[in-house]
Amino acid sequence: MPLRTLETWPHGAIMLDAQHTRFALWAPDAFYVSVELEDGRSIAMLPQADGWFEVEIKCPAGTRYRYNIDGEKDVPDPASRAQASDVHGWSLVVDPLAYTWQHANWQGRPWHEAVIYELHVGALGGYAEVEKHLPRLAELGVTAIELMPLAQFPGERNWGYDGVLPYAPQSSYGTPEQLKHLIDSAHGHGLAVILDVVYNHFGPDGNYLGQYAQGFFQEDVHTPWGAGIDFNRREVRDFFLDNALMWLLEYRFDGLRLDAVHAIDNPDFLQQLAHRMRQQADIGRHVWLVLENELNQASLLTHDFDAQWNDDFHNVLHVLLTGETDAYYADFAQDPTAKLARCLGEGFIYQGDATRHGHARGEPSGSLPPTAFVAFLQNHDQIGNRALGERLHQLCSPAALKAATTLLLMSPMIPLMFMGDEVNASEPFLFFTDHHGELAEAVREGRRNEFADFAAFHDPERRERIPDPNALATFKQSCPVFADNEHTQLYRHLLSLRHQHIVPYLPGSVALGAQVLAQGAVSARWRLGNGSQLQVDLNLSPAALEQPAPGAVVFQTPAEQGAQLPPYSARVTLSPVGEHS
Repeated sequence: MPLRTLETWPHGAIMLDAQHTRFALWAPDAFYVSVELEDGRSIAMLPQADGWFEVEIKCPAGTRYRYNIDGEKDVPDPASRAQASDVHGWSLVVDPLAYTWQHANWQGRPWHEAVIYELHVGALGGYAEVEKHLPRLAELGVTAIELMPLAQFPGERNWGYDGVLPYAPQSSYGTPEQLKHLIDSAHGHGLAVILDVVYNHFGPDGNYLGQYAQGFFQEDVHTPWGAGIDFNRREVRDFFLDNALMWLLEYRFDGLRLDAVHAIDNPDFLQQLAHRMRQQADIGRHVWLVLENELNQASLLTHDFDAQWNDDFHNVLHVLLTGETDAYYADFAQDPTAKLARCLGEGFIYQGDATRHGHARGEPSGSLPPTAFVAFLQNHDQIGNRALGERLHQLCSPAALKAATTLLLMSPMIPLMFMGDEVNASEPFLFFTDHHGELAEAVREGRRNEFADFAAFHDPERRERIPDPNALATFKQSCPVFADNEHTQLYRHLLSLRHQHIVPYLPGSVALGAQVLAQGAVSARWRLGNGSQLQVDLNLSPAALEQPAPGAVVFQTPAEQGAQLPPYSARVTLSPVGEHS
């Protein structure tokens, strides 16, 4: 039979019509590959050029299948659109057109309107349970929810960064149709939906690619998770590009947050992904692309990506609020007030400066708009990477937290909150997994050894008290309880003010600089797109400061400050066009 060739084969099981499916697997190290169906059929796949195997079979949506490599090893489809259960089990043929969209005309929201709520689907009970929170979040003033990674991972519970099947939404959370219903419902509430995707590594359990496609990886490139992914290979690059397009086009996500792109040794891939996403989207549709990038590469934010998570903002504020200087906080321990001023005035703190390890980090960012930076006081990492998962309100005074929250929600940077922030949830967010055997032991011990350099855990006996990531109780402790309180009212009020006074005028806004008022106190100014001037004065010190308001006071905490900034206070003022120098 003659070879059939495509410029590139779409990875996985693609339905051709209601009864026929094409299966394609890139397995350059395999001699023979077959599709194994649950009904007992075994169909040999046809070898194609460049290491591909392909076959068309009569089978409908819902068919369970897997691949057999060289008659020796059954493996799931690496591009499985859904798993029947776990990562090691049957893959499912999925009809991408089965779901009927109720809000098919939704075009998204402009990036400057983003107020992002990061959440863990499993901790809230699955796709259907997350849906129940949508009215509450929309009423609070949130405009987008961000889902931690959904790629199928081993076991029932995981943060999501151990995913090994990037195309398959986690089965323990619900079905692909339930995920689409969640996104559809969010759009009905005016909420955009962002997905956190992991394109820099695969998890340690359930990734079989190395057994038949060693070329997927670069053994000479090392990441914290093993060999780097070889994005120079077209088949590998397309695997991830097509995955990004699946989330955008089939699931109608409004954007992606790309995890740890500093571990992707190929900037061309990032640019190509951004271009493809925007080219493939309908004209007029808003597509949000956000990076996590320790390298602070401002150049990626000039054209291709909307924004980057600004860890510098969080880290320096955490030092000021808590006094903690362990581990990576050490980079922000020296003169944190000046560092905060630089962050508010220029975006990044590290713009080519040397870190505590002596390595230069970052690029100049002062020319970027404030909306190129996603600011946060907490996120899954910053809570969950603490040994005991404490939240910020358990580490600093209520007055200081109110002041910092004011800065977060009223600066022109894009604010992000983590689930439970708005109610000062008492539940921790711990690191949890569902590994077994030797891997479970390695993860448990590795987790505890991570904290050997922290003063509070120098003692090995204290490290033994760090919760076991694999224990079901660790996961259950991490499920927040939501009850409105005074802090919720603060969020609701500040977000209402943000949408009224700041959001409409963010396009064209620029930072005008920030100055140090005293140790722990800064004043930052921005010119909004309508020419008015926004100023936030923040005092995280125990001493009052003289600082008259330069314009109309929009908000202040505590109230009735007069010309003073009391200890642990914040004040937001607006000067109309023409009333400022």
